[in-house]
Amino acid sequence: MTTTIPDTTTTTIDSNENLTVGPELARSWLLVNGSQPARFDVAANSAADAVVLDVEDSVAPADKAQARENVLEWLGARTEDGEQNRAWVRINGFGTAWWEDDLRALRDVPGLDGVMLAMTESPEHVTRTAELLRGTRIVALVETARGVQNLQAIATARSTYRLAFGIGDYRRDTGFGENPMALAYTRSQFTIASRAANLPGPIDGPAVGALGAKLAEATGVTTEFGMTGKLCLMPEQTATVNEGLSPSLSELSWATDFLGEFEAEGGQIRNGSDLPRLARARKVLGLASAFGMRLPEGYDMHFEAPTDTYHC
Repeated sequence: MTTTIPDTTTTTIDSNENLTVGPELARSWLLVNGSQPARFDVAANSAADAVVLDVEDSVAPADKAQARENVLEWLGARTEDGEQNRAWVRINGFGTAWWEDDLRALRDVPGLDGVMLAMTESPEHVTRTAELLRGTRIVALVETARGVQNLQAIATARSTYRLAFGIGDYRRDTGFGENPMALAYTRSQFTIASRAANLPGPIDGPAVGALGAKLAEATGVTTEFGMTGKLCLMPEQTATVNEGLSPSLSELSWATDFLGEFEAEGGQIRNGSDLPRLARARKVLGLASAFGMRLPEGYDMHFEAPTDTYHC
């Protein structure tokens, strides 16, 4: 008999200091003000899956040149262990006075993992950026009504690596409130456009100032809308976001049980629910492996299959 209980136990995290989550699966994207280089190492040593050094929104116009130099200096340096410093950079939007200078400065920088293009409103913004940064991953940060209207075209632009939702500027542009229901349509569009273009899941906007239960709730909204990453504004937010955007204990337990049962019965499809359950279980266990997660020793609880895998 299968029993469902509240998911209150945490999974065990494998102790692997060298575990790196790639940008296609990155959950927490930590923005760091480029004018404050003392924070760069702190961010790099946080739980963030991706560090994004910001020379755009958080930097005053008069400070942008210095912020850019700070970023270039840090990316070109090495850690005390001799490893290359690595990070993403949020660059200024296409058409601004700083966009081209950002791109020219970042060419061939050894520690650059990719760029997050602010105020993306059309596929041309991405393609023009790619022309000056050949071979560099580009996350298109969409922050306006016009950008949301063009999401499908932006997602299918050849050089778009992933979509991100700039909530603050979007709300200022449209007048929407902060209630999740007010932004439900918009979040859904990010996920639909990403899936249709075969991109990794989109990155949700930040929960400004939120920690603890409030941040966990905001991360739950991110998950509910199928988004798989979230911008963070403080290192303290990254661990909570990582946990919220990882497979839960109940998902991991169910996936382990299902695959064990399926293989024990010969690995043959038995009914219309097996195919979606097989795909879901493999995805859950793949993510758990990528995130260094496993069930606690001796854990023996069983959970119902996800509701969207029932055959009907």
